[in-house]
Amino acid sequence: MMKNIFKRKILFLLVFVLVLTTPGITAFGEAVKTQDAGQINLVQELNYLGKMLQLIKANYPYDITERELMDGAMKGLFYNLDEYSNYYTEREFKQLSEDVSGDFGGIGVNITRKNDYITVITPLKGTPGYKAGILPGDIIVSVDGIDVTKYTTRDVSELIRGEPGTKVNLGIVRADNPNPIYIEIAREKIEINPVDYEILEDNIGYIRITEFNNHTLENIIKVLNNFNKNKVNDIIFDIRNNPGGSLNEVINVLRLIVPKGPIVHVKNSDGSIQTYSAFANVPKYNMAVLVNRGSASAAEIFAGAIKDRKLGTIIGTTTFGKGTVQTLIPLTNGGGIKLTIAEYLTANKNPVNKVGVEPDIVVEDNAEKDLHLIKAIEVLKKNR
Repeated sequence: MMKNIFKRKILFLLVFVLVLTTPGITAFGEAVKTQDAGQINLVQELNYLGKMLQLIKANYPYDITERELMDGAMKGLFYNLDEYSNYYTEREFKQLSEDVSGDFGGIGVNITRKNDYITVITPLKGTPGYKAGILPGDIIVSVDGIDVTKYTTRDVSELIRGEPGTKVNLGIVRADNPNPIYIEIAREKIEINPVDYEILEDNIGYIRITEFNNHTLENIIKVLNNFNKNKVNDIIFDIRNNPGGSLNEVINVLRLIVPKGPIVHVKNSDGSIQTYSAFANVPKYNMAVLVNRGSASAAEIFAGAIKDRKLGTIIGTTTFGKGTVQTLIPLTNGGGIKLTIAEYLTANKNPVNKVGVEPDIVVEDNAEKDLHLIKAIEVLKKNR
């Protein structure tokens, strides 16, 4: 009996493959009109997709839900698009939205995998993790009773995050005590400040921007106000390994340091070009911008504007070359889409996508000395 059932399944699958590869016939025996290349009958193809789902469910030997199959089908829609356009499941889209905005419910600790353990790099000052006594070097072995020693950093991060006001219980191992201690921490809304700064010797200002999230502008304003009070006119902007972020945020930051004129041009899908400009009279800073191959997207807009408008010296290596603009679109199923909708050009309408921004002075990354910073200080002193 089982042998006959197996034979019938094999016969069905062979017929399915034969029909699928026969011109003019769908996989389920329906006649198809010949159409121009690239055109389809959408209703017919959606019906076909539904029947494919049923076929998989009936014959696939492992557990798979219809939701998982549909998520896979949705991801497949983006297969032939550029690498920055994707479909995200509900969990993935929530994580993406938090990463882009810089806001999330959590305890405010940076973690990494070190020596095969999830290890705290540092708790952010003033956050629940900092107040609860989490220390750099703490090893996280459990989250709410779940053993996370084999989990990825992203998986552990997702477990720790949650709605503000809820609590999370961390199992922590410290170097001076092999036995875990357990710390319960109430989550709060965490706002990631991507801006760090200091005033170096010879009154040179240094600003590190790790990304252009929703809090970049507000923090840059605070830094520049501080610099202006201290009569700091020489500024180093460090955007090395900055992956980008919000187009509006980088434009608004540039409007603080770029005088009247174009900042960036955005070429839309219909071929039209929208120009974003600076409008105000701003302080004339003596600037250097540090870049490397990890400087991408909005960071390249920043470097491109400074270079094209001849407002400072770009120091480092040619940037990543991501010259496209994406938008996030939430869906009713809780998931979402990140879709490329435009390409941007620098102030002088130079392309960036797959090209990058070339530095004025080439300096390679060095693990022992910060040669970029050394060169920037030298250049700023020379240009005073």
